[in-house]
Amino acid sequence: MAHKVVTFGEVMMRLSTPGFARFIQSDAFDVTYGGGEANVAVSLAQFGVGAAHVTRFPDNELGRSASNLMRKYGVDTQHIVYGGNRLGLYFLETGASVRASKVIYDRAGSAFADLDVDMIDWERALEGANWFHWTGITPAISEGAAASCKRAIEVANSMGITVSADINYRKNLWQYGKKASEVMPDLIAGCDIIVSGKSDAKDILNIKSKESEDEASYIDVFSQIMERFPKVKKVINTTRGSISASHNTLSGMLYNGKQLLTTTTYDINPIIDRIGGGDAFMAGFIYGMLQFDDDQRAIDFGVAASVLKHTILEDANLATVAEVEMLLNGDTSGRLQR
Repeated sequence: MAHKVVTFGEVMMRLSTPGFARFIQSDAFDVTYGGGEANVAVSLAQFGVGAAHVTRFPDNELGRSASNLMRKYGVDTQHIVYGGNRLGLYFLETGASVRASKVIYDRAGSAFADLDVDMIDWERALEGANWFHWTGITPAISEGAAASCKRAIEVANSMGITVSADINYRKNLWQYGKKASEVMPDLIAGCDIIVSGKSDAKDILNIKSKESEDEASYIDVFSQIMERFPKVKKVINTTRGSISASHNTLSGMLYNGKQLLTTTTYDINPIIDRIGGGDAFMAGFIYGMLQFDDDQRAIDFGVAASVLKHTILEDANLATVAEVEMLLNGDTSGRLQR
């Protein structure tokens, strides 16, 4: 059966300092486009999965350029709507060693932030889909974006489509008078699978756990989430160890109500670009569930996909299934292939 995944969220222009230059050194930026949910769609398209992204762009050359980039990577853009005044921006300074990377957002008043609930025909956008994915960034941007996200989840539920969300909490984005704790529970209630760490559960759902980092503390938090939201069947997450800006470790976990499954811990050194690592994890996990329908294989595939993303410039993971499988089989040599 052919699969189709639909993602929904803002796409911004990314302006990066060349190499590892600081903002104050730079008189030019490298330009590309990216956004959490669109990154998932691009990655899935590289894995051979039908992927469509829904967003709103200004009806100008910048909006069309962002659409073109997604089409270049095989993402269906036919349900993107056009209007509004501007494309959101973000600026990236890439850190190294002991110096952290920095991101500055300039997205207020973007075309996506001015989205109205009736602008997207979700019945049409979700036609033929078997998976819908959103993140906690979207309902944080504006009331209209939150209402559109809720409508999409309701339509997906009525059509029997699997719904996933990375509920990541970005405190600084919630500026329109509503708190995450007021908006998010309603949306999470319509999800089958969520990505949540212990801090997200605490900040958004007021679900607390013991301070320890042992498996029992994660099972405790994930069980509370599933008790509160009966539709949620799996909670997944990654654990990152930050040795430096250039050297991290990464592993994953999945709780399915019965057992907590964990993955290999990978050593990533050096990191080329860690932006989009979580989106690569989500895309890999979605691919794993669609392809294998096996929790352990899916979480393993998701983490390996994320590890590879750290070696790839720009927002989206352009790794192939064969490359992920090679890493899963233990080949971390990086030897020249020819």
